[in-house]
Amino acid sequence: MRQFVLIGHEVPTEPDFSLDDLASGAGRLDALCRSITAAFVTSHGIREDVRVHLIAQDELTITFDGSDLRRLNPDERSTAALVRKALEHRDEAIGALPAEPSPGIEVYRRGFAETLEEVADGAVVQLHEDGTPIVDADGGEEDGAPSLLETDPVFVLSDHRDFTAEERSLLEEAVDLRIRLGPEVLHADQAVTVVHHYLDTAGYERF
Repeated sequence: MRQFVLIGHEVPTEPDFSLDDLASGAGRLDALCRSITAAFVTSHGIREDVRVHLIAQDELTITFDGSDLRRLNPDERSTAALVRKALEHRDEAIGALPAEPSPGIEVYRRGFAETLEEVADGAVVQLHEDGTPIVDADGGEEDGAPSLLETDPVFVLSDHRDFTAEERSLLEEAVDLRIRLGPEVLHADQAVTVVHHYLDTAGYERF
């Protein structure tokens, strides 16, 4: 199982946003939808061994589960429609019980800290431009570091904004690895694609 935690600092928590204005009116939901799509979509199918947790303003978490997910198309507008439908059911989430607006999608009333604690079964990996190169960090130069190829990793990414001080403090205690994927700073959706490629190829060893 591969999991991705996407922090949306400005993502709406109410469904009253336009699908025609995702870049500005919906808090850069366009970029986060591209990340969700990159996490799941292959050329002719969907990765079933993936979960994505979208954190909306540290208030709500929308979880997408590839084993049950339906109607996810390779465009940001249709993904945003799934997010909006999930938010329409937010009031059905009570306590620790989620709302289930459609197959493979759940809405929880919890923020980043609670979600990270709930999903961190495998190695927690922060993707950041200041991290250790993935080929060195993955069970290599960092003594005692877990191997991403031998665990169920949870990758944490921020949106167009950097991690807040509170998020950085939480991650300092929670992460097992802090890695970068290359010499260039990538958009989050590009980073998700590179992570999949690294794991699909067993660390660039199998093609």
